[in-house]
Amino acid sequence: FFFFFFLRLRCAMAKSKNHTNHNQNAKAHANGIKKPKNQRFPSLQGVDPKFLRNMRFAKKHNKIPKEPKKE
Repeated sequence: FFFFFFLRLRCAMAKSKNHTNHNQNAKAHANGIKKPKNQRFPSLQGVDPKFLRNMRFAKKHNKIPKEPKKE
């Protein structure tokens, strides 16, 4: 019995605090909470190559012809 009692004293006690949110709000607001910057056009990285090729040709042939200048 005494052996187990001494073993228990030697071992570290279990931690009681598993989570805290202390000071996190202050840290977040120190430099200001900023909105994510909006990109004008989304990235086409990882898009289907066949679709990209078709899109390139569609853009190329969809241009409005320039009218000749009238003098």
